[in-house]
Amino acid sequence: MIIGLTGGIGSGKTTVAKLFEAFNNVAIYIADVEAKLLMNTSKIIKEKLVNEFGEQSYINDTLHRKFISDIVFKDASKLATLNAIVHPEVKKHFKNFVENNTDKAYIIYENAILFESKSNLFCDFIITVYADINIKIKRVTLRDTVSKEEVLSRMQNQWNDEKKLLQSNYIICNENLNETKNIVNSIHNILTNKLRYV
Repeated sequence: MIIGLTGGIGSGKTTVAKLFEAFNNVAIYIADVEAKLLMNTSKIIKEKLVNEFGEQSYINDTLHRKFISDIVFKDASKLATLNAIVHPEVKKHFKNFVENNTDKAYIIYENAILFESKSNLFCDFIITVYADINIKIKRVTLRDTVSKEEVLSRMQNQWNDEKKLLQSNYIICNENLNETKNIVNSIHNILTNKLRYV
């Protein structure tokens, strides 16, 4: 069983993923982390990125993240192009991950753009994490050392929370860690009980 985990920038979905990781019968796949690794290791991705964005895309065979970020976060069409290059390879990689974790009760697939990339279509259930916009902005400005304006610009490239929540099976308001832990425990109990009837 594949459980999609998503949420807007600064919602704390990675924190939630780590809480699920505490259960030894759950496998966690963080799409953003794997995508970054693949952008440095996949010859297919490297070739396409250089063709699209130029030789500056890599420095000493390592992805020049700032160069790419400066381009795609200012141009929605360039971001779409980047996603079209990277996400098919991530999906192939995830398929192998699923095949290697058939012994787990379920797999958490954490992806910030789960709906935008249509990855929700291969998930059995969807969990969306959200928080007040001011909390999200504060988290991201501290984490990434960027301005409020830059955070708002990134948010515009993602679906808004309301749109995600309407299409989700479970919702986690991630503003208080203890409350979040309790909700994660409840969802895990529900999901593992559901397995008995699948």
